[in-house]
Amino acid sequence: MTTATRQEVLGLYRRIFRLTRKWQAASGQMEDTIKEKQYIIHEARTLFQKNKNLTDPDLIKQCIDECTARIEIGLHYQIPYPRPIHLPPMGLTPLRGRGLQSQEKLRKLSKPVYLKSHDEIS
Repeated sequence: MTTATRQEVLGLYRRIFRLTRKWQAASGQMEDTIKEKQYIIHEARTLFQKNKNLTDPDLIKQCIDECTARIEIGLHYQIPYPRPIHLPPMGLTPLRGRGLQSQEKLRKLSKPVYLKSHDEIS
């Protein structure tokens, strides 16, 4: 990991924890705020620990993009949880009758950047 990338990752990590200190639940309930703050901290620690040994610059860039997207979406919608995508099980058109394998590949490709690591840790 280059020094610039390391600084960017550490900056994101600090940004998440600063955001947690100011976080208020959209419902205004103190219990919800506490749960959401705990979720943000747990999610950040889990993902950063999982990805701390990455060496491939492309994977590191992808993780940085995912982190940035999740922060921005969380701030915009005032929810810390990833926004789900809704695709019916066979909702994507198969390419020339390749069946289920092509469906799975298309579903994987259609997953937004902010949900790339969500299924792996949940």
